[in-house]
Amino acid sequence: MSIGGAYVFTPVLHGDDRGTFLEWFKAERFTEVMGHPLGLAQANCSVSRRGVLRGVHFADVPVGQAKYVTCVAGSVVDVVVDLRVGSPTFGHWEAVELDDVTRRGVYIAEGLGHAFMATSEQATIVYLCSEPYAPGREHEVHPLDPELGIAWPSGVEPVLSPKDAAAPTLSEALSGGILPDYQECLAYYDKLRSP
Repeated sequence: MSIGGAYVFTPVLHGDDRGTFLEWFKAERFTEVMGHPLGLAQANCSVSRRGVLRGVHFADVPVGQAKYVTCVAGSVVDVVVDLRVGSPTFGHWEAVELDDVTRRGVYIAEGLGHAFMATSEQATIVYLCSEPYAPGREHEVHPLDPELGIAWPSGVEPVLSPKDAAAPTLSEALSGGILPDYQECLAYYDKLRSP
């Protein structure tokens, strides 16, 4: 993707009259591309109705929480936001459609923000996480912040949790000192690549 630390993986689909088979995550290939393995500490499954908008979520770095996300039923617009202060793409976002047809996956490195909106009547996403959920390290930025300007699908009314609806804007998060530092993230990524 255009944001460093974010990648789209498109698997090879093997289909016949019985259906489809794919490898949605392969550790060896991931390590080859990323230069480090994805430590698996937690696997999440989220089922959402149309319009549900979750995020923009991120965790303190270090340790952060990298995610590998795919949609196993329905479709979502999945968004990565660069929240790393000092990054050349700070404040930029990129969206990709994840669905049960293409079976694409997205990797989101530590320090990047993640959000998604369900665009089908019901959508199920699963994601592998490098670290367990730790409430004291978890933060959010408002997904409808005009400064971010994320182009969510038109004609779909966003449904936010009370926590996401009360999230700070990007400017408020920046002035509040809760956003990750780009140089600290780079140092952390280097540490992951070290044997």
